[in-house]
This record gives sequence, structure tokens and C-alpha cells, in this order.
Amino acid sequence: MTIRVDTMRRIDHLAGVPLCAILTPFVYLYDFIRGLLSQAPSSPKKVLFIELSEMGSAILVDPAMRETIERGAQIYFLIFKSNQASLNLLQTVPKNNILTIDASGFFPLLRTSLLTLIQIHRLKIDTVIDLELFSRFTALLTGFSGASRRVGYHIFHGEGLWRGDLLTHRVHYNPHLHIAKNFLSLVHAAFAEEKELPFSKVAIAHQEVHLAQAMVTAEQKNDIALRVQDMIKDQFPNGASKIILMNPNASDLLPQRRWAPERFSELIYIAAEKWPDAAFLITGSAQEKSYAEHVLAMSNTPHAFNFAGMVKFSELPALYHLASVMVTNDSGPGHFSSVTPLPTVVLFGPETPALYGSLGKSIPIFAGLACSPCVSAANHRKTPCRNNLCMQAIEVPQVIHAMHQWLMNDPHADQRS
Repeated sequence: MTIRVDTMRRIDHLAGVPLCAILTPFVYLYDFIRGLLSQAPSSPKKVLFIELSEMGSAILVDPAMRETIERGAQIYFLIFKSNQASLNLLQTVPKNNILTIDASGFFPLLRTSLLTLIQIHRLKIDTVIDLELFSRFTALLTGFSGASRRVGYHIFHGEGLWRGDLLTHRVHYNPHLHIAKNFLSLVHAAFAEEKELPFSKVAIAHQEVHLAQAMVTAEQKNDIALRVQDMIKDQFPNGASKIILMNPNASDLLPQRRWAPERFSELIYIAAEKWPDAAFLITGSAQEKSYAEHVLAMSNTPHAFNFAGMVKFSELPALYHLASVMVTNDSGPGHFSSVTPLPTVVLFGPETPALYGSLGKSIPIFAGLACSPCVSAANHRKTPCRNNLCMQAIEVPQVIHAMHQWLMNDPHADQRS
């Protein structure tokens, strides 16, 4: 069983702070001796990105990784084994360059972390970019990496997020800038020719934040289309003119992001009356099948179907090419769809689309209550909230209106043929 998120946070705080304090003087000494004995490369040659826990971040960091490649460096990526599949959607990182840590238990976590550090040293990684927002665990991995350039976010004069002084390039995390631009600022720091305090004093243009598109073959599209048709054939013998996806669940990392299942059910019921020629597929992982079934039962329409667990993660782009629109909580699918032409409606509450909005064709809905967003880098994305009024404030007619904006024109004519 995977270590619970709250358990990871407690370990990160209770063990991470003293370990970072102990490691810091040794890193200072190591850097000093290495500076006397060897010359660091003039610019990064082998760059390791570290982002362990968020699958959606593998999409949001893609512009930063492509920028690194364009600058002539070879890239590697370190991620939890359970999240590795998210890196395969765009295949920016070669499969042999993906390093993984097993978080299925404390001892697998410890063992694979040590083995990964050995692998990093053997690869002679010269630059590590820590993408995590003030995680002590990734700070320790970065400090032990032996890389001559260690880039990440530093707290400077802030309080409560101290994780040692293990970085050579300390970047100011900007809480008013989209996370994709924050990731690009780390790359700018890694390649900076002069030291700055703090890095990175550059303007990042919106044009720099562009995503590649996932490659989907005709065979993959046809395979998904056949599976969908097999499920909906009793209600749509000739096929539905529209496939509309509903993703009602959200990661256990932040369950407050969930719009109530009864709201999704109401949305499906009203949308099915408005678009009677559409089939509504309720998506999710195999573990979310019962949750999807609950939403389906309450929707009270024959035009909705439980599609949770019906496709592998690698098949999501093919499903997204088939669909006309998707409604989703603020979670991974809102980012995974951004590498396809699929328009989305993404529901935000504890977090803000200004920082974590999809980079694809997306309409965000955000109530903007005085208390939200309530999670940020400053609190390790953890909130005391037990009553997510920010999500409850989002009404079904708002979502219907956003769906209508996408469905006014048939998106299949020139993008999903």
C-alpha cells in the first residue's frame, strides 16, 4: 500500500528539517573542495528534473524540459514509480532517462531512494532542478546528488518552509505566476551565466509556454471508438453524434477539489436533455469505478455510462481525440487533455487557475471566494477546510453555459477526423 500523503508530510517535516540542517555544512564543504580540485562545465550538459508526486506536473513542466533540450542539454526525470506513466504522454524524456522511486512503503521508499542516488552519481548528472515546492525530501535528494548546479526554490526571508541551504542557484518562487512559468524560471537560472540573488530576473513571455501534442495513431482512435460504441450501442445503435466526458473524482492529495457527485449527476441529467444526441462517459481509474457508478445512478439518464477503468492511462489521448468536450475537477485529466485538441471545462476551488490552469483549450470556473485559493506553497498545499464552499458555489447552469461555448461549433470537423 502506498504511503499516505499526510504520513509523507509528517515525515518530511519531522525528519526532513534536521536532516537538511545536518547535510548543509557537508554540502558547503563538498562544494568548496570540488571547486579547488575541478572545474564545473560552463553550462548544463546533463539535467535531472525532480517532481515526484504530481502527475499533472509532468505536463506543466514540459515547456521547461523542451527549453532545456533546445539549449543543448540531455534531460533526465525523477518521479514516483506510480506516476511514471504521465511522462509517456509526450515522450519528451527518453524512457531510459526516467528514474523512479517506489513509494509503496517506507522501506521500498528508503531502498529505492538510495539506489537512485547511486544511479545519479553514476550518470554524472551535473545539474539538478528541483521542481517541488519546498519539499525537504527532494531537497535532500538534490543535496546528495553531487551535481555542481543545484537549482530550486529558496525561502529567503520567509518563515516555516526552511529546508536547509543545499542549492547553488536559489530561485524566488513567484506565487503570482503560472506554475509553468515558474518552472521555466528554474531553467533560466540553471543556464544563467552570472550569479544572481535571487534567480531569475527575467521576463518569461507567454509564447515560451507552449505544449507539444500527443501522438495518436488512427488504429488507437479506432480501438477506443469501437469500445465506446460497444458500451453505448443499446442507446445509440447508430452511434452518438457527441461524446462528452465527465471526470467527477480528484486525487486524494486534495479531496477538497471535488465538486459534489450529486452536482455531476445533475449536470449529466440536464446536459442529456439539452444534447439528447450525446453520450456521456463518466471517466476515472479502475479504483474510481464505484465512485463513477454512484454518479451514474444519481444521474437518472440512459445516455450516461460508467467508463471508469475502461482505458489505460496511455490510451487517454485517443479517448480525448474522440470526445467533444470534458468537464473535470481540477485534477490530472485537465492537464492530460491539454496535449490533445479536446476542449475542457475545469472546476477550481482550493487552487486557482491563475497558477494551475490548463495550458490547453480550457474554460476554468472559479468562484473566487475570499478564502480561496486556500492551498499554496506556503502551506504545503494542505488546508484545514472540511466544507468546500468554494466548489459548492459553482452552479450547474454555469457549467452548462461553458460546455455550450465549446459545443456551439462541431470540433470534430477538422480536429478529430
